[in-house]
Amino acid sequence: MLYSEYNMWLQDGGLEPPAAASKIEERILNHWDNITGDVERGYSGKSLFFKDGYVCYDKDRIHDYARFLASIGINRVCCNNVNVTERAARLITGELLPDIAELAAIFRKFGIRFIIAVDFTSPRLLGGLKTYDPYDKDVISWWEKAAAEVYNHIPDLAGFLVKADSEFRDGPAKLGRTQADGANVIARALKPHGGKVYWRCFVYNCIQDWRDTVTDRPKAAYDHFYPLDGDFDDNVILQIKHGPSDFQVREPNSPLLGAMKHTAQAIELQVTQEYTGQQIDLYALAVQWEEVFSAPVSDSETMRDLMGNKVTAIVAVANTGLDMNWTGHTLAQANLYSFGRMACDPSLTAREVLSEWIDLTFNVCVGKQSNNFKERLLEMMLASRYVYEKYTCPFALGWMVNINHHYGPSPEGYEFSKWGTYHRANSKAIGIDRTENGTGYTAQYHPFLNNLYSNIESCPEELLLYFHRLPYDFKLRSGKTLLQFIYDSHFEGYDEADGFIKTWEAFKPLLPECLYVSVSKRLHTQRENAKEWRDVVNTYFYRLTGIPDEQGRKIYE
Repeated sequence: MLYSEYNMWLQDGGLEPPAAASKIEERILNHWDNITGDVERGYSGKSLFFKDGYVCYDKDRIHDYARFLASIGINRVCCNNVNVTERAARLITGELLPDIAELAAIFRKFGIRFIIAVDFTSPRLLGGLKTYDPYDKDVISWWEKAAAEVYNHIPDLAGFLVKADSEFRDGPAKLGRTQADGANVIARALKPHGGKVYWRCFVYNCIQDWRDTVTDRPKAAYDHFYPLDGDFDDNVILQIKHGPSDFQVREPNSPLLGAMKHTAQAIELQVTQEYTGQQIDLYALAVQWEEVFSAPVSDSETMRDLMGNKVTAIVAVANTGLDMNWTGHTLAQANLYSFGRMACDPSLTAREVLSEWIDLTFNVCVGKQSNNFKERLLEMMLASRYVYEKYTCPFALGWMVNINHHYGPSPEGYEFSKWGTYHRANSKAIGIDRTENGTGYTAQYHPFLNNLYSNIESCPEELLLYFHRLPYDFKLRSGKTLLQFIYDSHFEGYDEADGFIKTWEAFKPLLPECLYVSVSKRLHTQRENAKEWRDVVNTYFYRLTGIPDEQGRKIYE
């Protein structure tokens, strides 16, 4: 199914994006498309922009895509992966710039400015210099000349996106310089042209020894960047992941967001469903984002209050590709739509934006003969976030996934790895103590939140094991033990995923066969995934603790 088949586009004629009154200046979509044509964490086919080392695209399809993005309020697009390869680094050279400029021109028609992801080491990689030290005069000159050439081809370029000192990518820290030193050298080259640097804060020790119980990955962004508040030039935007871990099913908001008073910040979300079902399992991200925006940052403010104020931009990693329905799972189209709408207006609820999307997408084929179609589909999508959470990782544990590809259950997949993603389960207890008695992570938050999260009595139960290490017989507010809740939620999650199939089956007479079948296949696969998660996770904890399910349901010994 194409978006255009169900009238998701604006009608032919003038374009007036709904973002006209948005208080968030920059609404950005980051594509993780590789110049080879594949997409990192892409679950919707090959790249829309690249193939075999070159810029390559269908002009009509890109025209439709740009038009759709503009219609939901997106006004910035980065077309290439933040993990910039040597070949992709050449997008800012004369070899590939003319082609990128032609691509940018299509988006320009719809009021969307381009961003290019660059390699921080480009002065050495592309310029042949011996160093990429931001204090070296030749490095400074190289960035100035590179910026001038890029803006000669793309005069309205929004700027450069940079991932440095992260996951084996070199950056200023390797040379003894600060993150501000690294960002500012590029920012100063871009400033005469009106450009900005979008500097990702996903900087942490990714070669941690699992025996190390002091280093705590969620603390990294704050530790690296908060002391530099005020050191960044005014055309640097720090791009901060909404959670301190990595786009998990459940985690608290990053304490860095809003903490820096003198530095522009962007909140980064992930539309592509890396840890949330990979566009196979149904997961309406709008529900999660509503929680993110509604979460407190102090005793008097929520994240929503910061947006358009201390947080001047909102970014998401895209979920689109060359699949005919754009997003692999047709219902995953709602996630892209929801991001655009909520980026324009963070006060929108998940119910509101999903309701809009259903109207725009299905009214043509469902019409008046709805049989409560909209209401039933809406409730199914609103439930999907909690259903997925039930049969995967409880209490914000996260990371109980297969290593590398991040799909499917593996309770100890990362437990002894270098990535710093541990739950440290043993036969008696599970979770990480992040209070002052543990890693001290909670101290990074506003005192109100530090107290909220540190106190077991006040800590939100859905985040309990993120902030506390607890025995399996710990009593929840419901009276259930921690372990019994884990058993129950995994059985419930499977049953509810099975219920999605029954709901969808009732829609068969209303929908085109290809649409009905494509979604049905995904829901059946999701049910099998839920079964696997249920059995693996429950069996893992039963074998670890020897404590049986109170209801005597099947758990494998």
